[in-house]
Amino acid sequence: MSQTPRTGKKRPAGPHAADSHDTIRVLGARENNLKDISIEIPKRRLTVFTGVSGSGKSSLVFDTIAAESQRLINETYSAFVQGFMPTLARPEVDVLEGLTTAIIVDQQRMGADPRSTVGTATDANAMLRILFSRLGKPHIGPPSAYAFNVPSVRASGAITVERGNKKAVRATFERTGGMCPRCEGRGSVSDIDLTQLYDDTKSLDEGALTIPGYTPGGWNYRLYSESGLVDPAKPIRKYTKKELQAFLHHEPTRMKIAGINMTYEGLIPRIQKSFLAKDKEGMQPHIRAFVDRAVTFTTCPECEGTRLSEGARASKIKKVSIADACAMQISDLAEWVRGLDEPSVAPLLTALRDTLDSFVEIGLGYLSLDRPAGTLSGGEAQRVKMIRHLGSSLTDVTYVFDEPTIGLHPHDIQRMNDLLLRLRDKGNTVLVVEHKPETIAIADHVVDLGPGAGTGGGTVCFEGTVEGLRAGDTITGRHFDDRSSVKETVRTPTGTLEIRGASTHNLRDVDVDIPLGVLAVVTGVAGSGKSSLVHGSIPPGEDVVSIDQGAIRGSRRSNPATYTGLLEPIRKAFAKANDVKPALFSANSEGACPTCNGAGVIYTDLAMMAGVATTCEDCEGRRFQASVLEYHLGGKDISEVLAMSVTEAEEFFGDGEARTPAAHKILERLADVGLGYLSLGQPLTTLSGGERQRLKLATHMGDKGGIYVLDEPTTGLHLADVEQLLGLLDRLVDSGKSVIVVEHHQAVMAHADWIIDLGPGAGHDGGTIVFEGTPAKLVADRATLTGEHLAAYVGA
Repeated sequence: MSQTPRTGKKRPAGPHAADSHDTIRVLGARENNLKDISIEIPKRRLTVFTGVSGSGKSSLVFDTIAAESQRLINETYSAFVQGFMPTLARPEVDVLEGLTTAIIVDQQRMGADPRSTVGTATDANAMLRILFSRLGKPHIGPPSAYAFNVPSVRASGAITVERGNKKAVRATFERTGGMCPRCEGRGSVSDIDLTQLYDDTKSLDEGALTIPGYTPGGWNYRLYSESGLVDPAKPIRKYTKKELQAFLHHEPTRMKIAGINMTYEGLIPRIQKSFLAKDKEGMQPHIRAFVDRAVTFTTCPECEGTRLSEGARASKIKKVSIADACAMQISDLAEWVRGLDEPSVAPLLTALRDTLDSFVEIGLGYLSLDRPAGTLSGGEAQRVKMIRHLGSSLTDVTYVFDEPTIGLHPHDIQRMNDLLLRLRDKGNTVLVVEHKPETIAIADHVVDLGPGAGTGGGTVCFEGTVEGLRAGDTITGRHFDDRSSVKETVRTPTGTLEIRGASTHNLRDVDVDIPLGVLAVVTGVAGSGKSSLVHGSIPPGEDVVSIDQGAIRGSRRSNPATYTGLLEPIRKAFAKANDVKPALFSANSEGACPTCNGAGVIYTDLAMMAGVATTCEDCEGRRFQASVLEYHLGGKDISEVLAMSVTEAEEFFGDGEARTPAAHKILERLADVGLGYLSLGQPLTTLSGGERQRLKLATHMGDKGGIYVLDEPTTGLHLADVEQLLGLLDRLVDSGKSVIVVEHHQAVMAHADWIIDLGPGAGHDGGTIVFEGTPAKLVADRATLTGEHLAAYVGA
């Protein structure tokens, strides 16, 4: 018996009550497709959640456990602060006990803002700026003078500065920023190809403008044709210098045009404001295609792509400017910082060294701090986010990872496993959604969801140890030790795609012939130059269909039917069968339920508490007006069709009264990529990463291209789904297409007809071709890292 310190009373021996909370208990989880599941997850252990794509892993880990933890943390802030935070709804679950603070490290790509770089996304850039403002010679100003996001401002005149009750009037105000004035910190300047804006052989009256939205008779068009500044009947090539200046570059000026007061400005500044100031990814496809055609980006001639002003580039420490430091490979930069010894900034140097060492340790030493954040792959973005947490002193935190091995070569996966175990050993709960057997193997506890996907999933098929999973009869257990064998016979190429002198990013003047008419796989360790070779050297054209890992942009109103263009033929079929207009069958147009505006749910804002989404009482979640649901096609109304799964819809539109060949063709492609279980009206925001990637693949399969370039199509795919993907790739090749895949998955490598291996390392240690040939030869030679791992995988 021990004594308690205050009272001196005897305390019974044995475990303390506070130590009994060693599990996270989930009872009755029903988020998305989860079927009222209840599980207990051990704390301070590494738990891996697995199961086929769409089985409910993310719904359980992210949308239930992590979401509730974040919601409860947000509620600890004042109502004022909560007003600035995203409001999170309470997940559909009966009981959640034993939660700890959740830190989510997901695969969301970083913003594609041109001024966001690897350095600005972490603290490295901020620390470098302080370092240069203290030690840089010549001294040019505070840290902001080295920031390419801060413009220099100089104002003169009466500027009133208020401090309490006192007012001071200053004559001038100055702020020194590091932004290059020419490119405004973007590193590149845009040049507009005038031939894509207008046909100079025609006059404005003859419809010379070829810009989307500038149709003759419309306001955009009349602004120029009726301005009086140019002759609308004269072909543009015959304009005088003055007319051309007024047409293309005129300053914004208020004037009366067609009897209405309007602002007239030159065509080029108008295009820059309306098209170039927006994120290209959010544009409609035809406008994005126009911007791709009309705008060329070239390196800024003034700052040479460094984004920085002349002053910031001139200030140096040991002959190195901040632009040089940011352009260095991070592993080299870490060495340079180690060589600086200045007691006045010792704490800063220590923190900067630790941050840069974290990059190297996590396998991102090949990046540079000036690399645009939008160019990072999903896996790289996730690992950049991890850097903040590696040196953290927090313990008893729940770290939630979404497939941390994405984009990693088998050689790099071991390093990632060590990091996950290190986080666990500090006393944290680590929850990982993962498909790779190498990472599942290190788990203390495994939860396998399934048995199928979508409505066929959402139940717990297995809970326990890795040995138990292997011995169990679940899909994951059966496929856990699957090993592909290397192809005995390979296809003969029908031609070659020649790449000469490729030097994008870290490529070292690479010459390579990629065989066409076969399945060619480009592989190599992370950062060896695979994507640079494929995306940077294969010119995007009529014949090339490129499917990258970019996120699908979609709101709650977007669904597989709207994204793939499937809704168009369905609406037309309904309209034709009922002799009404197609707009009635769109929940975003005339047919929408007026109460919920076609959303199916009504969002109630509860001010400082999480908002609540309730099913609309008028349309009962169907999203359409009652009158629209009276129209039928093949005995079904439009809401019943959108509730169908792809498989059901494929049968429904295949024959009989509802036969619609255009819709059937798209549905076949969706079933082909393994999305047969998805319902047509399921919001895109509820799809998993693997499902979105395959939805994109299905959409592009109808494109006319002869060469398909795929960037890690196995992302988010279960071991069982990979087999289906290989069958799909084979069908593409057998139909006469050429398929080039950037991939790390050994099953895809073994299945290839031709392999191109880049390396030998990452960053400036990579960028060369270390092997070209058949998978069998790669395994037999074992001369590269990939060869060794592939040989071990196939058991050679």
